[in-house]
Amino acid sequence: MVLLCPASFLLAQTPPPKTPPPIGELTKQVDVGKMLAPAVPPDRVVITVGDVKITAAQYDRLVDTLPDQYRALARTTQRKQFADNIVQILVLAQEGQRRKINETTEYKTVATFQLSNVLAALAVEAMRKDLKVDEADLRKYYDQHKPEYEQVHGAHILIRFQGSQVPVRAGQKELTDAEALAKAQELRAKIVAGADFADLARKESDDIGSGSNGGDLGTFKHGQMVPSFEEAAFKLKPGELSEPIKSQFGYHLIKVQTHDSKSFEDARTEIEGKVKPDALKSAVEELSKKSPAVLDPEFFSLDKK
Repeated sequence: MVLLCPASFLLAQTPPPKTPPPIGELTKQVDVGKMLAPAVPPDRVVITVGDVKITAAQYDRLVDTLPDQYRALARTTQRKQFADNIVQILVLAQEGQRRKINETTEYKTVATFQLSNVLAALAVEAMRKDLKVDEADLRKYYDQHKPEYEQVHGAHILIRFQGSQVPVRAGQKELTDAEALAKAQELRAKIVAGADFADLARKESDDIGSGSNGGDLGTFKHGQMVPSFEEAAFKLKPGELSEPIKSQFGYHLIKVQTHDSKSFEDARTEIEGKVKPDALKSAVEELSKKSPAVLDPEFFSLDKK
């Protein structure tokens, strides 16, 4: 289903936003409070073009029709540019009336569809607000996607071998596959015997990034690690140490600190956000099925001679 944005002409004149700086840098450079439009009564007229007047509330409603990446700009750094675009549209519309374009068949055809398009967009918005998803459907989604809500906080020690994508540490020699496996097994034996995992990670891990932090990888979910690593990590219980696990990077010794899953209640809002779009799509499809719409098969046939 494709619905055109009511403010598509405005968007055509508004350049896409550049990649924003990190939030820390943004707060250093810009006082966000100064970017926001001053609070005014909603019925205050903020744009006047001929006999057309747009209030602050109406301006905000127009901004609401924009995609997220433009909406924020239209309320902050580019609100004047957005307003200038509105003025240009109204000026051109008034010129169109002067030329009596609004009396032409072309105008009436396009205008009828555009009005229907706006009404359809508002109808979808209303349907989305009214849409209620059954508790059973939410729980079914949760049960079917439990791995998405499972996470592990783990650490590892990496021993690379020839051909690894990880560079050789300064002062270290290239190890064959067999040599790397033997070293990983030796380190595992030391840990089982009481050696500190974090200390060994700092001294021996070829993953310099995590190694400098005692091998800590932080918390990760399914799909964030290479398959062999993920499979092993999610099988471990908190406190357990894996056997050497091979990946394209080398041999890993994995230790899990925590292994938990987000509960259904904690995940409810997130699940609703994923289930509702499909439910809304189904609702729209049901409306389409009930419609008496008919397409001319000859006109819309792809098999034209």
